[in-house]
This record gives sequence, C-alpha cells and structure tokens, in this order.
Amino acid sequence: PVATEFLAYAYYDGDHGLQQDIPRAYELWTEAARLGDLKAHFHLGCIYDEGDGVEQDVARGVRHFQYAAMQGHPDSRFELGCIEYDSGNHELAVRHWMISAK
Repeated sequence: PVATEFLAYAYYDGDHGLQQDIPRAYELWTEAARLGDLKAHFHLGCIYDEGDGVEQDVARGVRHFQYAAMQGHPDSRFELGCIEYDSGNHELAVRHWMISAK
C-alpha cells in the first residue's frame, strides 16, 4: 500500500513525470486505504473535507480521519481537531490537538 499511496500522491501533484490526474489519485488512495494505509486515509479525508476533485462530503472525510487517527496517525488527529474547532467544539478540538502533539 505504501507504493500505491506514493503513486497516488504523484498523480495528485503531477510529480515524477506524471501528468496531474486527480481522479486517478483518488482511485489509488482508495485502494491503498482499503489495504490499510493510514496516509491514504488521511489524503482521502482531506479531499472529501475540501471537495477537491470529488463532491464535498465532510462526514466521509471525518470517517477517514477517524480511522487513521485511531490507528495513531497524528495529522489525521490534528485535522479532526480543526473540524471540531470550526464546529464550535473548542474543548474537543484541544483534546484532539493534544493527542496529535504526543
């Protein structure tokens, strides 16, 4: 899954001689996430949260962040804190940020 996630990021950015292809990046991140790659869950969380190349679905993005955060991915935990902060749940946001800082 690590190579798949790497290739997805290369398609997303148009790096390493590849043309930018966000739909292909989405497909590869989905496959890597299915195989358990936490960075892939993080990137899927980001694109669903922002609606970047897919229809915005914050709840779906949160699910990806939650899965990765529960497995110890600090960037996903940080993003959950940002989402909670933006929703007015400042106390919960700070808890997420404290966990992500460890």
